[in-house]
Amino acid sequence: MSDAAARDARWRSMLRECGERVTQARPLLASGRLTRVAGLVMEAVGLPLPVGSSCSVLLPHGGAVEAEVVGFSEHKLYLMPAQDVHGLSPGARVVPLESAPLPAGSAPSGHRWRQSGDRNRLVPAGDSLLGRVLDGTGCPLDRLGPLRAEHSASLHNRPLNPLERMPITHALDVGVRVINALITLGRGQRLGLFAGSGVGKSVLLGMMARYTSADIIVVGLIGERGREVKEFIESILGRDGLARSVVVAVPADTSPLMRLKGAAYATAIAEHFRDRGRHVLLLMDSLTRVAMAQREIALAIGEPPVTKGYPPSVFAKLPQLVERAGNGGEHGGSITALYTVLAEGDDQQDPIADSVRAVLDGHIVLSRTLADQGHYPAIDIEASISRTQTSLLDAPHLEAVRRFKLLYTRLQRSRDLIRVGAYAAGSDPVLDEAIEAAPRMEAFLQQDMRERVSYEDSVARLAALFPPKNVPITRP
Repeated sequence: MSDAAARDARWRSMLRECGERVTQARPLLASGRLTRVAGLVMEAVGLPLPVGSSCSVLLPHGGAVEAEVVGFSEHKLYLMPAQDVHGLSPGARVVPLESAPLPAGSAPSGHRWRQSGDRNRLVPAGDSLLGRVLDGTGCPLDRLGPLRAEHSASLHNRPLNPLERMPITHALDVGVRVINALITLGRGQRLGLFAGSGVGKSVLLGMMARYTSADIIVVGLIGERGREVKEFIESILGRDGLARSVVVAVPADTSPLMRLKGAAYATAIAEHFRDRGRHVLLLMDSLTRVAMAQREIALAIGEPPVTKGYPPSVFAKLPQLVERAGNGGEHGGSITALYTVLAEGDDQQDPIADSVRAVLDGHIVLSRTLADQGHYPAIDIEASISRTQTSLLDAPHLEAVRRFKLLYTRLQRSRDLIRVGAYAAGSDPVLDEAIEAAPRMEAFLQQDMRERVSYEDSVARLAALFPPKNVPITRP
């Protein structure tokens, strides 16, 4: 072997050895230190990270607490932990989470899909999520093995350009007679379900999840009681409903940061399917818990409350989340979204309820009075409205809806007079007709939770509800 060839061989051997050492080396990571923990917020110095970045706070005896940057002041970072902070000590090391590419195959249970330093963190998505129950980071909760996600989605997307959205032109069959006939929903509509506690909103959500004519159902259980998660999945959603659903469950005992991530994750999954031409039903229970999570974070970092304890950022975050739903582009799919809103003390003027009502395409109000009477679903049709209804229905259907609501409202306003015997039959022909039709209207408005009524049957039943009469209908 010549001297030149020997030198080349030695150089190749040295380079190969250096390469092996580089792969085995532990690179130095930029890190900061923890200076303060007060309530829900932690303070750190020494890391110039942008808002939305993820990092880990290392525990003294091993392990770490994951946190997210939610604000800063000069050289201090405000961190919100994703789990319990038990065991943290002053001066604990804070390191940014490195960007991790998504694996092409399986992801082990507990793997966190993330892309640090970027608000558009990647989360698992795709058909392999159907029938699974996940937490707010994409980790399985159902113990059905590792999640094999073939696609990824961005956790925080911007809403579509409003001029690129397709209009709402097709009625959506939800399997509930009163909604199909009187509060008709359109494919791609965003609706609020306003209710107090214990009036049947979860059961109504389960009916819509089982009976709605949608390709994919995404359920976000955000901030609810942990007991209700399993109950909703097994008893209300059912095996058939779960088979075409993805459930993101973030109970009330999780951190406010995880509750916000859960709402964003459920929306990101729905966006993924919509962008691939699928028609998605997004059920989020509840939007009020999302607002409360943002309130906890905002108050913890010093944002002043303005309306009943809610800081301004709450009213800015809600439209950003809601506007991500809706119809896609010309060849895209749709997201029909139903958000439950908890009216505290059945107060419909609650600031969250009032703010959400303004950005949604309609609302369904559940009445505690009807629920106490055993009337199910306890939908108050006088207070409920679908803002897309007039563009979805033909003239005979619209006239039938108008006639039903007029007679029903006239009957409700005169119920006390009728009850005490102060009304004389024949003095008001419209009220006479309403009294005669009251049993039929009452039966029309009620439905068993195990019964599915198609859109066509609902419309036909409404048309046949009132026999033709030559009685003029005048508004009161």
